[in-house]
Amino acid sequence: MSNPLTVPLIADQVPPDSAGAREIGFAIPERYNASRVLFDNLAAGRGDRCAVTGPSGARSYAELCADAARWGHGFRGLGLERGDRVLLFLDDTPAYPAAFFGAVRAGYVPLLINTLTPPDLLQFYLADSGATVAVVDAEFSARFDATACADTRLRTLVIVHGAPDNSAAPRVIAADAWLQGLPDQLDEADTHRNEMAFWMYSSGSTGRPKGIVHLQHDMAYSEAAFARNILKLTADDVCFSVPKIFFAYGFGNSITFPFSVGATALLLPGQPKPETIFAAIERFRPTVFFGLPTLYTSLTKAASAGRTDFSSLRLSVSAAEVLSAEVFNGWKALTGLEIVEGLGSTEVLHIYLSNRPEQKKLGAAGLRVPGYELMLRDKDGRTVDDDEEGILWVRGDSNTPLYWNRPDKTAETVRDGGWIYTGDRFLRDRDGFHFFRGRADDLIKISGQWVYPLEVELCLADHPDVRECAVMAVELPDRRMTLTAAVVMNATAFDEAQTAKALQDYVKGKLLPYKYPRQITFLDELPKTGTGKIDRQALLRAQ
Repeated sequence: MSNPLTVPLIADQVPPDSAGAREIGFAIPERYNASRVLFDNLAAGRGDRCAVTGPSGARSYAELCADAARWGHGFRGLGLERGDRVLLFLDDTPAYPAAFFGAVRAGYVPLLINTLTPPDLLQFYLADSGATVAVVDAEFSARFDATACADTRLRTLVIVHGAPDNSAAPRVIAADAWLQGLPDQLDEADTHRNEMAFWMYSSGSTGRPKGIVHLQHDMAYSEAAFARNILKLTADDVCFSVPKIFFAYGFGNSITFPFSVGATALLLPGQPKPETIFAAIERFRPTVFFGLPTLYTSLTKAASAGRTDFSSLRLSVSAAEVLSAEVFNGWKALTGLEIVEGLGSTEVLHIYLSNRPEQKKLGAAGLRVPGYELMLRDKDGRTVDDDEEGILWVRGDSNTPLYWNRPDKTAETVRDGGWIYTGDRFLRDRDGFHFFRGRADDLIKISGQWVYPLEVELCLADHPDVRECAVMAVELPDRRMTLTAAVVMNATAFDEAQTAKALQDYVKGKLLPYKYPRQITFLDELPKTGTGKIDRQALLRAQ
């Protein structure tokens, strides 16, 4: 085991009164526990209002707070000590916020883990975090096999929604019987505002996953900065996030933002297929819908889309990837709503660049969100002007102060003064809108000329016959670089050779001729990651 179980106070690493906090008037007491995001609804007289709803049932705020208190007492009864980690491996049901807030309120640190994680990676998360308890949906319990549990501190597996399936954990207990009879009230732990509250892990697409630490005040800050200024939720809103809770984007959408104002979160477990999403919209009547470009693409192309009643929706939000004009226009034609696009990261917890419902530019990641400072610098560290490309740096009080037990990676990303070096290239126009131009390290040379794959991908995505695509750089046997494109067409029957040439000619005509993809592969669907993004690593492995 490489890391201790103690959780350090990180107050010295976070500015107590940043420019961003002053801008949005954010003030929070020194002693603060993040469970107040949920429990403050009781003090505000919203106990009878619906906190969560969905196919797995509904819970009022009073009921959810009582559930969370029982979870906190249950964890305490397992012998956990202040700061101990609790791994959450759960689908989106009322059990998720109950277990999460119960752990935080009792002074423990939950880990939000992707439910597609295989056993070997689970073993890494358990060993890296030192977690002794895991809370798991019964359908995922077999994932905690001998491989996952080997050389870890895991002592107890708590199963929700059924019986365990061949788990190798030392002790397995059923949540329903375990929680029954426990007290339904729990005083919050006396935590510092800058003490660890919860972790999420990076995807690990470029190496070993990193434990991204967030502090007790980070949830409240992201709500004060993004949700209050962009979403403008009220207690009458119903928020429906198709991206799951374990994803930082989904966590804010389904947990932080609705609970901060006494609104309702619509939680949809299972695989998010268009038919189940449409059925949830018609049955539960959400007002705010959160998706990703790939999701909006599949919804607008689904056969049942035209038969769905979208009249309850007032706002649609997208993040994580660049939104094409075709997807934007397709969703507007289907629902009458324009998608509000933004950009965030797990390191910052949620969105820090966003368009507004009343102020947007298609293709832009958006304007700076109040509460966050942004700057663009070139590779030499020089601050660039409008209409110049630079690498984006972001600072706000929801920034992670560190990657757990990874001082090398922390030094690369978390810079002096609390700035996050994103590694993303942007151009900022004179109106303050930021346009994504790719990663700082993805510039490649083809036929002696520099090319950014994202530029080619955006060009292909605008072709009227293309449903979705991914353009990537690959190395040839002679070490030269070339571009390959994976494309899903709108039509199901077409001549591949003729279509490939037509798409290549389209890129040549729209961009400089040398930028066209030399190889085009046609697929029925592009592979997706657990967070709904295009799985580029899977596409590269298939080359």
